[in-house]
Amino acid sequence: MADLVNEVRIEERLKIKIGEAKNLPIRSHGSVSERDVYCILSLDQEEIFRTSTIDRTLNPFFGEEFQFNVPRRFRFLSVYMYDRDKTEKVIGKVAIKREDLQIYHNKDHWFQIKPVNQHTEVQGKVHLDINFERPTDENSPEKLIVKVSECNDLTLCHGCCDPFATISVRLTSGRVETRRTRVRKKTNSPQFDEKFTFELRSWRKNSDSRYNVADVGDWCELVVTLYHDGGSSQFFLGEIRVPLGQNIQQSAWYLLQPGKRTYVKSKPESLCSDMGSLRLKIHYTRDYVFDKRIYGKLRELLLKSCSVQPITSSACYLLGEIIPNKFDAAQPLARIFLHHGMIVPVMKALAVWEISKITDANTIFRGNTLVSKMMDETMRLAGLGYLHETLKKPLETVLTERKSCEIDPSRISDSSTIHTNLNNLKEYVEIIFQAIVNSALRCPPVLCELFHELRQIASSRFPDNKEVRYSVISGFIFLRFFAPAILGPKLFDLTNKHIDSQINRTLTLISKTIQSLCNLVTSRTTACKEQYMCSMYQTFYTDMHVTAIRQFLEIISASSSLSHDKNNSRVILKEGVMTKRAQGRKRFGRKNFKQRYFTLTTQDLSYSKQKGKEPLCTIPLSDILAVERLQHDSFRKSNMFQIVQPTRVLYIQASNCVEEKEWVDLLGKMCYTNHQRLQTYHPSAFVNGHWQCCFSQAESAEGCCDVSNETQLQMNIDSDRELARIHSLIVEHMDRVQSIINFCESRSVLGTRANDGDFVGTCIIEDPASCSKTLFDLRDAAVDLQTQTRIYLRKIARETKYGSKQAPIGDDNYLLLANRIDTSIKTS
Repeated sequence: MADLVNEVRIEERLKIKIGEAKNLPIRSHGSVSERDVYCILSLDQEEIFRTSTIDRTLNPFFGEEFQFNVPRRFRFLSVYMYDRDKTEKVIGKVAIKREDLQIYHNKDHWFQIKPVNQHTEVQGKVHLDINFERPTDENSPEKLIVKVSECNDLTLCHGCCDPFATISVRLTSGRVETRRTRVRKKTNSPQFDEKFTFELRSWRKNSDSRYNVADVGDWCELVVTLYHDGGSSQFFLGEIRVPLGQNIQQSAWYLLQPGKRTYVKSKPESLCSDMGSLRLKIHYTRDYVFDKRIYGKLRELLLKSCSVQPITSSACYLLGEIIPNKFDAAQPLARIFLHHGMIVPVMKALAVWEISKITDANTIFRGNTLVSKMMDETMRLAGLGYLHETLKKPLETVLTERKSCEIDPSRISDSSTIHTNLNNLKEYVEIIFQAIVNSALRCPPVLCELFHELRQIASSRFPDNKEVRYSVISGFIFLRFFAPAILGPKLFDLTNKHIDSQINRTLTLISKTIQSLCNLVTSRTTACKEQYMCSMYQTFYTDMHVTAIRQFLEIISASSSLSHDKNNSRVILKEGVMTKRAQGRKRFGRKNFKQRYFTLTTQDLSYSKQKGKEPLCTIPLSDILAVERLQHDSFRKSNMFQIVQPTRVLYIQASNCVEEKEWVDLLGKMCYTNHQRLQTYHPSAFVNGHWQCCFSQAESAEGCCDVSNETQLQMNIDSDRELARIHSLIVEHMDRVQSIINFCESRSVLGTRANDGDFVGTCIIEDPASCSKTLFDLRDAAVDLQTQTRIYLRKIARETKYGSKQAPIGDDNYLLLANRIDTSIKTS
């Protein structure tokens, strides 16, 4: 099995909640001392997400959460704070090294905000060849030859980069000689390939033409500094300092570092305290994903959970109890069972047991149980398209019209506007309400089947409660699906528009009302904690609305044999601005790059000059033969991908790496069933009469690389990665596994079994013998996988050369990994 660890994927995922900031410094200009603050989340200096703007405050509360798969290596996760004044001035930033993310994993932490200047914004790496040429006789000089080969991922300055390098050699006596490269225009990954020779003799010669090493000194340090040529000014991009000792690595990659000029005379403590602080909660996972054959034992153990009796002895249930945070276990479990088409039976088995322990029908699934968390994840995965089709258009109306909907008297200076605002709010809620209740036939089949099973289970447990058949479903579909999406449309990719404080308040009021709809089917009255909302609730407590909701819930909880609407309606899946290269449709047209507004629907991909304008080009999904990333060398542009069509290739640049991944994944998924789908493709572009990857001169030449693994596109679920996540969670909580095993063994020895089950913390043990067997199997599977992980890490430690492009000198991540490998080898 050791040969299966040769190809291992490292998968990282980040979830970060930007909470609040406090004690921000006041403005040093203008009449208003308070600030209009927003945050930008970045990987290194690449913007990934942006929060809403909080107006007129020095203690802003954001409360926004972002999560994404990490698409590339990075050094720092950074949160920049900006003041939205005339110059969009940066206030400061919080930067966390990639290797330190585990320290703050799943914790709320206050971070000091630090200043931002050109010397703190350093990223990228540079490749150097350093050689000494020793003298052949006493009259020959000793030479130092430095070759600056290339750089990678340099910092952009105001959206561009025209880099050059200075090379300085310092002697032990303090003397310095400096050279510089030529400027490379419009690239943050320049190829320099320039050599510089420094002779020790020119510094050693004294007045009588003899050499005095003691006066002049010897080689001491090489300093290579990168700058952006800004015309009248130069911007520092980073530097490296290489001691010119005996053990110097002749050819190596180096990570750029902040220069010594970043130090200031002020005390760091006073500087940080003046900048304020920011509260973040970070959830960071890093998993090693092996070949699917390695996960056979763990996969089989999980998938047979539905048939294990009692269910409390199943692997699925026990994982939900072993891992303290239910969401950590529920997310990968739901994905694995969805991928294998077994989400309905396992959810049914867990729900039967959970509902059997409930005495009050009003509390069904109202807590953060394993069933409710797995249901949340299933709705998010299976129902995202349904959510877009239902809510995107009505939310676009709310965001575009921007009518005031504030009805709280304490928030309004002019009380005469309350009546108008109330009517506006009623109008918006009615639009969204109608969109929801009219969408029943479009609810995904797997969700309909789950709702059907939950309804049947709840009705059987509480046969005298005629309303439980509705309340058990409305709690999920309204409270945990539609209402959160209305409150945070950006999190569900329902909009890419800026959401200011007024729009945020409108969405909050709409969401409050939608949440109250789940009470309509069980009660004609509701406790009105906020008096100003009472008139809003009363508006929707009518026979017409109650009937509409009950009909909606009946349809979405019908059996899976219900015929669903399969019309050919054109539904927008994703849209946004990207840069495309002209396809050369015109005979004399220039193949330049232009920004266009792209729209992906269930039928085609199109682009236009602006949103709402007529499409300049429409590509049917049936004409998309492959969607693949494009190598950087093709156009020296980052985040590019290609759409292969029968007669041409469309090259597109996304705004950042996360956007690129989302477009590629979504387009690939939509075209997965295309029977004409290619098996091979060209990873580089066709430029100057040949393919840059294989140098074939025929534009129609067959691809030289296999297309991406199609199985990864199915349902957008990577089952092997989720199994790797389960493995990591078991290893992380192995002490908890062992404590339950010890308890079960002690009960088995005594031969006792309680009628209602025994408790180990919050975990209920109904059958100690079968529970112990499952835990033993889980532990053994985890130990086997941990052995494979150690084999892989040892292999990496042997093969990875410090100073290579993958592990450049100065990379703390690599040094940390090497230290962990050494530790694991010693302790294993």
